[in-house]
Amino acid sequence: MSVRNTCPSCGASARSIFYKMENAPAHSVLLLETRQAALEYPQGRIALGLCQACGFIWNTAFDPALHEYSARYEATQAYSATFNAFHRRLAERLIERYDLHGKDLIEIGCGQGEFLSLLCELGGNRGVGFDPAYVDGRLDGPARDQLRFIADFYSEKYVTYQGDFVCCKMTLEHIQPVAEFMGTVRRSVGDRPETVVFFQIPNATRLLRDAAFWDVYYEHCSYFSPGALARLFRRSGFDVLDLWTDYEDQYLMIEARPRVGKAQRPAPPALAQEETPEVIAAEVALFTENVRRALREWRRKMDRLRADGRRAVIWGGGSKGVAFLTTLGLRDEIPYVVDINPRKHGTFMAGTGQEIVGPERLAADRPDVVIVMNPVYCREIQVELDRLGVAAELWPVG
Repeated sequence: MSVRNTCPSCGASARSIFYKMENAPAHSVLLLETRQAALEYPQGRIALGLCQACGFIWNTAFDPALHEYSARYEATQAYSATFNAFHRRLAERLIERYDLHGKDLIEIGCGQGEFLSLLCELGGNRGVGFDPAYVDGRLDGPARDQLRFIADFYSEKYVTYQGDFVCCKMTLEHIQPVAEFMGTVRRSVGDRPETVVFFQIPNATRLLRDAAFWDVYYEHCSYFSPGALARLFRRSGFDVLDLWTDYEDQYLMIEARPRVGKAQRPAPPALAQEETPEVIAAEVALFTENVRRALREWRRKMDRLRADGRRAVIWGGGSKGVAFLTTLGLRDEIPYVVDINPRKHGTFMAGTGQEIVGPERLAADRPDVVIVMNPVYCREIQVELDRLGVAAELWPVG
């Protein structure tokens, strides 16, 4: 597919390509039931481009036709106590800050509805969630009767659904026409100045600074720093209330309200957290240099393991794991991948074909090294290894 030269966020044509990957699996978290299906899964190209005008980063070679968001899409993190504690803290913060009690809530890209359910349970709210991968019957809890789910992409045909609070978590990065999408959200909010809009996405600044090649994968076609995200929201007709990062700086959050009746007023000043496009351009330049070093270092680590006769497995059967394995070209070096989500057990990693197994496998196999795809879970993983009596060394990727 030919590259897209026009920035999907601001419409500028000034862009530069700084990172490429061929043969990236088009999906990382579909449940693939055979190794052959995993090895033969469709692939796409990644060619990350930087908009020099607004600081937005996108995969200029992205082809949405390769994607399949369906019941086979398994992205829930709700099996982790660490993640659930974060989710609860976030829900409590939003409920307290915006008095979300007895309100109507909308979540775009709700997954299996865990966060929307939590907001409704803790605040006595009513919720409507949109997600094509939603599977009826998986969610249960005290707020179930206060919830409604629509197993479809959120689009213009749903703008008549209005809420006091609009939430969109870990979804915008999967959408390339981001300005068009935000226009739809703005039209759905209408002239309701008290409506709060909350988005959570991966923090591209952390990706760049850590040379985190394992966080670059095909599903994520759009990447935002705080400044690029705030500029998109303002161009879309919102006033930005707050920007912050959480989950060890992995997640970027934004809170906003619609700009109503302020056409003649000066725009509010940028928040302190917003960097300029020039700063992001400098971060991109460092990433280009540092990612080569990171790839060399990981290849040396894997070569040393093999030379020493030591065995390694990966913990984390999601997108980070797929990107790590495929970018480094690891197959036989990693015999299997561990994940705590039982729905993934017995399925296979897209691109490289390792089977995904439960932690109990480690008690019998006793690897020397466990490569942890997300360092935020190291403590949780160590507790599980101790329970199993496994003395493996943890190697977090970040």
